Amino acid sequence: MARQIPGHEQPVGSTRTLESATDGSVVKRTVLPGGLRVISERVPGVRSATVGLWVGVGSRDEQPGVAGAAHYLEHLLFKGTASRDATQIAEEIDAVGGEFNAFTAKEHTCYYAQVLDSDLPLAMDLVTDVVFEAQCTDSDVETERSVVLEEIAMRDDDPEDLLHDTFVEAILGEHALGRSVLGTETSVAGMSASALRGFYKRRYQLPRMVLAVAGNVEHSQVLRLARKAMRDRLSGSDTPSPPRRGRARLREQHKLVLRTDDSEQAHLMLGLRALSRHDERRFALWVLNAALGGGMSSRLFQEVRERRGLAYQVYSSVASYADTGHLGVYAGCQPDRLGEVAGVVREILADVARDGLSDTEVARAKGQLRGGLVLGMEDTASRMSRIGKNELNYGEYLGIGDTVARIDAVTPEEVRTVARTLLGGVSTAAVVGPYAHDDDLPDDLHEVIAS
Repeated sequence: MARQIPGHEQPVGSTRTLESATDGSVVKRTVLPGGLRVISERVPGVRSATVGLWVGVGSRDEQPGVAGAAHYLEHLLFKGTASRDATQIAEEIDAVGGEFNAFTAKEHTCYYAQVLDSDLPLAMDLVTDVVFEAQCTDSDVETERSVVLEEIAMRDDDPEDLLHDTFVEAILGEHALGRSVLGTETSVAGMSASALRGFYKRRYQLPRMVLAVAGNVEHSQVLRLARKAMRDRLSGSDTPSPPRRGRARLREQHKLVLRTDDSEQAHLMLGLRALSRHDERRFALWVLNAALGGGMSSRLFQEVRERRGLAYQVYSSVASYADTGHLGVYAGCQPDRLGEVAGVVREILADVARDGLSDTEVARAKGQLRGGLVLGMEDTASRMSRIGKNELNYGEYLGIGDTVARIDAVTPEEVRTVARTLLGGVSTAAVVGPYAHDDDLPDDLHEVIAS
């Protein structure tokens, strides 16, 4: 595939066709004045459309004193704008049977609306109104503070969610990426309305944003609606921000972190630091992760659950950021089996690090990834998410066919090399369960971390 001009290098005012497929789907990108990138995908044969406004701001952009600000702000923007209050926003989207929501991650925030194609103008107006015209009043800040604190409490009541945040904090240490997207009770309780408004004003700038639309749409229609909704905001000489890169300054991670919880199960996550999303070895890592713990035929599932019956749920997962990443293995088991489960997981990781995966395992993992990618594109929200996130993270469009080709090109030896590089030893463990102190944890678990 010929190299594309990255979105942040494309001239303002110009439009590029990024893909024109045989099935009639067309992907185009335009850079508007002010640095806003607009990318659309026409999807033939559907009757829906999804609008997403991606902001390259997440929890890693927060100072410790305002931890959770990006997520708090995401809630706050739905409380009302200059022309709509929260009730009107809800009524307008419900009246057309649509969905209007948002989510915050470590490195971005996304506001999206999915509607019938005929209601695309409403979706565009709602999304842009909420993102750019939010009032962020003092009273709304106080109302939503209670909601965010309730969300933190819900996270703490869910052992698996609590475990995930605990593991990431342990493996990434004091870096901002290690902090929970939700923030803490202390940071949220102490966050002022002026601090949130300042975060909003400084961070929500057009060069950091991507407007992505997918469905039964034409790019010209999307541009017309975007210009109407954005009005005089589309001005100036700013150009899009380049994809986030850099090198995270990570300190030594914690070896073992315990969160005491009066639960029936012990919840364990073992893992290690992995690759950034810009690392060309990421496709081999995807294959490795799928074969290791991505499905019912994976090494972990077959050995831990099927052969030994040690856990009901066991899987591996990978997270990749602009400059680092991590791979983790989760298992939920009876507390008296925690040490044995940890030992079996260590053995599996060590075996794969030493001997790699078989050609059959690699082929099966590729098929799993291929099917998941293609089936995920049946929905316009998934397509919007794919094009928007790719543009924000890479500045380039990589179609499904190109992605599948990159996965198919991964060789067993490349997977073995990544396995040898990453799986040499577990570096971090997090546990949520009925243990009062570290000393109450089984010796086998301590041995896994020490080895």
